Order: sequence, then structure tokens, then C-alpha cells
Amino acid sequence: MSEATLQAKVLTVSDGVVAGTRDDTGGRGMAAYLREHGFEVVAHEVTADGADNVTAALTRLSAGFAGLVVTTGGTGFAPRDQTPEGTRMVIEREAPGLAEAMRLVSPLGRLSRGIVGIRAQAIICNTPGSPKGCIEQLAAIIDVLPHALRLLADTPTSH
Repeated sequence: MSEATLQAKVLTVSDGVVAGTRDDTGGRGMAAYLREHGFEVVAHEVTADGADNVTAALTRLSAGFAGLVVTTGGTGFAPRDQTPEGTRMVIEREAPGLAEAMRLVSPLGRLSRGIVGIRAQAIICNTPGSPKGCIEQLAAIIDVLPHALRLLADTPTSH
């Protein structure tokens, strides 16, 4: 797996975007950021808030997929912010070091309940819904993601 073959999918979690009352600036910004960092964005979907909706979408997006799945939205304290709960129902193993690094990027990052985990050969990463917050948090780990994805694919690495 070379960096040129890295693939990503973006899932926007937002009742407002689904209802058409809110613009998906976070999801579009995330897709553009990923492209700028060598990822081919092969899907960008939207789902409503809530653990069950997130679980269903992530199950579908990660099935048979070797790459990065990034969620935007649903990581805060509002009652419908249940992206981490839905993500935990899909992942097989957590990657707490990545989530911790993401939270350290800004004071508001400490309010994120987002997690990062692994399902087969996919890394699933929760980020906030704000356009600034989602990019800031992914920027904290973007440098190690290609290596992590190569490890998941059992591709030879330099270590």
C-alpha cells in the first residue's frame, strides 16, 4: 500500500444536514483536507445523529474497506451526540493514543468524546462537526495514518 493508494470515506453525522436546514461545511472541508493529504475520497455520506444511525452507516462504509473512515459531528455533549457510542458498536479495537492526540490540539478539543478504532483493515476516526474542529483534530494524526493503514494491511513497513 503506497501513499498514492490511500483511500478514505467521510461520514457527516447531523440531523440538520439530513433535514436540509444546515450546510455540510464540515464534511466537505474534511473531504478536501483528505485529498490535499494524498487520500482518494471514495465516498461522502450523511446520516442523522444517534447511535443506531451511526452504527448502520459505519458498518456499511467499513465493510470490506481498507482505508480511513472519518466521521464529522456527534462527538459533543448534546443528547443526540452519540457518534462515539455508535462507533464502539462497530470497531473491533480502540486506538486511544490517536484519540488522545486529537483532543490535545485545542482547549475545545477536551470537550470531544470522539474515539478512534479499527475494524478489519479500516481505521474509523470520530471528529467534531465544526469545520475548524474536524480539520484541527485530524491534522493531529494525519502524519501517522498512512503507516497505520499499511500495518493494518500487513504491508511491509520500514520498522
